[in-house]
Amino acid sequence: MNLRRFCFALDLVDDASLIAAYEQRHEPGGVWPEVLADIRAQGVVEMEIWRVATHMVMIVQAREDFPRVRPADPRVDEWEAQMSGYQKPLAAAEPGQKWLPMTRIFALDQHE
Repeated sequence: MNLRRFCFALDLVDDASLIAAYEQRHEPGGVWPEVLADIRAQGVVEMEIWRVATHMVMIVQAREDFPRVRPADPRVDEWEAQMSGYQKPLAAAEPGQKWLPMTRIFALDQHE
């Protein structure tokens, strides 16, 4: 199976209680099953979110055909709407865009 890696960036609202609540929502058992199923349906094999202060990076390992088109799910839309209360789009984001794809600028193996 060929996998591709993607990195995305997003900020959180600069409020310690909101950041703590956001992290709690992402603890094991906190993410709704419909959201997890939707992530997998997109072709995601592995996903991690890392944070420092208000800055977040999401690392995704996905199948070649990521992101797959999938039917709308009202529960996923509800989750995304709730998460928007914690999130602050980056300045470069288009209206309605949240996670921005990052561009790799360095790879160690290309220098050896």
